[in-house]
Amino acid sequence: MDFSVIKTLFIFIFFVHPEVKALIYPQDLITHDSVFDFPSLTPSFPTSSSPIFRPPTAPLVPALFIIGDSSVDCGTNNFLGTFARADRLPYGRDFDTHQPTGRFCNGRIPVDYLALRLGLPFVPSYLGQAGSVEEMVLGVNYASAGAGIIFSSGSELGQHISLAQQIEQVTDTVQQFIVNIGEDATTNLISSSLFYISIGSNDYIHYYLLNASNVQTVYLPWSFNQFLAQTIKQEIKNLYNDKVRKVVVMGLAPIGCAPYYLWLYSSKNGECVKNINDMILEFNFAVRYMVSELNEELVDATIIFCDAFEGSMDIIQNHNRYGFNVTDEACCGLGEYKGWIMCVSPEMACNNASSHIWWDQFHPTDAVNAILADNVWSSLHTPMCYPMNLQEMLAQSTR
Repeated sequence: MDFSVIKTLFIFIFFVHPEVKALIYPQDLITHDSVFDFPSLTPSFPTSSSPIFRPPTAPLVPALFIIGDSSVDCGTNNFLGTFARADRLPYGRDFDTHQPTGRFCNGRIPVDYLALRLGLPFVPSYLGQAGSVEEMVLGVNYASAGAGIIFSSGSELGQHISLAQQIEQVTDTVQQFIVNIGEDATTNLISSSLFYISIGSNDYIHYYLLNASNVQTVYLPWSFNQFLAQTIKQEIKNLYNDKVRKVVVMGLAPIGCAPYYLWLYSSKNGECVKNINDMILEFNFAVRYMVSELNEELVDATIIFCDAFEGSMDIIQNHNRYGFNVTDEACCGLGEYKGWIMCVSPEMACNNASSHIWWDQFHPTDAVNAILADNVWSSLHTPMCYPMNLQEMLAQSTR
């Protein structure tokens, strides 16, 4: 099958097919009070019989704001013209609503689990809400699948919202808060809230590894990693200027172990592609060092770096302990390792995603996301956050 046929199939599936239903967002099942006394902000929760239930405790932070790519996109790309979409089954089949929401997973993404830890509802997509302060007061998810640190990363997939554009959306949100609730209340909200950044994979998948714009002749891997890290650093400084003070920066997962690259490089026995993982290790090292610099430079800011590579490799290497039977093959896809063709229909998916580490060509299953979220929160399974985990960060800020 040539690319033109595949492209026509994707256009039919994602933009034309009559069976695509209206989306059901988990945040639609959750209500909250309109309260602008942020330190005492307490949302109201559904009963235990509702599809999504949280213990009725006061949130640990006023709001959760999310910046990133498909690792944390909860529906942004549903509103964009792009092949990078997850708005039809089998995506979302194991989610709370058993419906596709735009999450690139069979179920929850890491920030869903962290929202529950924080006592917050699932965070709505920036493009999936009407833009009222009441809708945004508990947080906004700006993440867009296909987005990268570099503006043009992922452009061949269609529309996406890059890192710089997402930071601009944050600034627009802050300005809207100022107009509606005043500058002091906005400063209190933003400085007390948590910002979560997970981005960078597409700068390799859809840019450097494709040698887009002959980038490999301009940058050796280490120089490219430094460029990406410094770009993130500047964007975090821009957030700081908007009064952001609590930030989680995620490192990249071992994409050299992703089913797509196992297929592309004809991996023997599911062995990860070393040269790709080496680049990711270098990137994570550069970002971790950058975060330590920012903690020295930015007064009153607390920024932690969480190494998704470290956490993911612990799962792969100790998969039996975690209950995973399949470490190399995706649950949903076609071809060797199910890495050749992306997940586009329920018939392509395995029956039990929880036995798999990988859901599709690039994204982990809900079960993996839960483990990684536990590690970000409390280092439950393995330490992967530096200089502290999220629970320790929040405990420190209350002293």
